[in-house]
Amino acid sequence: MATKELTVADKLKQLVELQTIDSKKDEIKILKGELPMEVSDLEDEIIGLETRVNKVETSIEEVSVEINKHTVNIKEAEALIERYNSQLDNVKNNREYDALNKELELQKLEIQLSEKRIREANTAKEVKETSLTTAVEKLEKRKGDLETKKVELDKIIAKTEKDETKLEKASTKVRKTIEDRLIQSYDKIRTSYRNGVAVAPVNRASCGGCFNRIPPQTIIEISSMKNIIACEYCGRVLVDPSLIETKKKKK
Repeated sequence: MATKELTVADKLKQLVELQTIDSKKDEIKILKGELPMEVSDLEDEIIGLETRVNKVETSIEEVSVEINKHTVNIKEAEALIERYNSQLDNVKNNREYDALNKELELQKLEIQLSEKRIREANTAKEVKETSLTTAVEKLEKRKGDLETKKVELDKIIAKTEKDETKLEKASTKVRKTIEDRLIQSYDKIRTSYRNGVAVAPVNRASCGGCFNRIPPQTIIEISSMKNIIACEYCGRVLVDPSLIETKKKKK
């Protein structure tokens, strides 16, 4: 808050100064453009792709384990078939012969089932490997995109960081001199418009913000700087253009 009672003209000058500072901050944001958001989006996408790659790799490993298990089953079944075939030469009766033949059939079915499972697993593995290749390629591309965007953003930050810090300090300093109700109104208006303009000069008998015509009597009142006057159309604080020009000359 100010330490002494300020005139309306002083308050308007403070608002013009704050708007000038904030507009310069906005110019830096425009210079950065969508880069900060693009960098953040790419970082999130990369995390998602890395998670997907890890999941697919784990899934492929599980399928490989499954294939190995069925391969072992086939070898064990083949060993049993060889063993049962050798025992057929030494059977003593039909019951033993039938029992061995039954075991042989079971092991042959076991081999067929395992071979089927291996074929299915190999098909699934091929699909997963294709999916993995696609995900890895996309991941590498996104990493490249991220690096490019970061380099662009870092260059802009390197150019503007000092000015941005200076403007932030200046904005904070000026805000402390303006009464709370004016700051609240200023912030509310500023956030209502994409260009961030809350304080607009009268330009050719029109509002410098929304460009609607201003009545002659209102223009006279604005020039007198005895009251803070808002545009009846957009709500922006209207100021005499001389305040803007004076601010530019000081800069």
